Amino acid sequence: MTLRHRPVIAGTTLLAAIALSACALPFGNAAPDRSVSRSIFADEFDGPAGPVSGRWQAETGGGGWGNNEAQVYTADQSNVRIDGKGHLQITARYDGKTVTSARLTTGGKASITYGRVEARISLPAGAGLHPAFWLLGDNLPQVGWPRAGEIDVIETVNDARDYHMSIHAPQKSSARGQTVSASGPAPMPLAGIFHTYWMNKTPGRIETGIDDRSLFVVTPADLASDAQWVFDAPFHLLLTLAVGGDWPGAPNDSTPNPATMLVDWVRVTGL
Repeated sequence: MTLRHRPVIAGTTLLAAIALSACALPFGNAAPDRSVSRSIFADEFDGPAGPVSGRWQAETGGGGWGNNEAQVYTADQSNVRIDGKGHLQITARYDGKTVTSARLTTGGKASITYGRVEARISLPAGAGLHPAFWLLGDNLPQVGWPRAGEIDVIETVNDARDYHMSIHAPQKSSARGQTVSASGPAPMPLAGIFHTYWMNKTPGRIETGIDDRSLFVVTPADLASDAQWVFDAPFHLLLTLAVGGDWPGAPNDSTPNPATMLVDWVRVTGL
């Protein structure tokens, strides 16, 4: 997901009155690379209900996030908290005036250059919902996006029937860079069910998948001649639940309110 840059909790609906202005790869069955052994960090999200702490920090504010999105990201426990049942809970909600949600990052606290990133997540579904587990280059404050690079381990939109995985690389001929992606019907139901979403990152190669399926592999050979491979560098993690925008479009009366993305754990190991 670019800087425009989700189980579902029952409730009322996000109102449609909010006005918001790829290629598919065949499913693989390659086993994820489990040769990495040096633990960088692991968050199990155990303990009593309460605020998120440690490596994760909330990025806050509105402004559309480059995609004309509806939500305002907050650090309030109504939007992001440990639920006391072993999960991180990221919730989007509409109070009749404002759509709020949460955007968490490990920027400045935990990064990975080479190794494995994985998270066990239950994604929400509903019109206008856009959950994601992704990474950005640590040099983002210095060089901006897309020059810092972006890796999308998993994104779903709306009914969460399709998976989306991609990288965004800087490109001389495009201010928004080059996107190399894989998307298509998910090999198993995703909405409201825990799955492990993972990335293996080695020199000159990025691979992502779901559970024991490899779904996307990209190398420098996949880039245009004027694009730059910037991924052999430290990247930090993000967990977000966006609402509306140019992609995926507006919520409507069927959109769950609140809608919640549950994260069972996140584990990062390095080469």
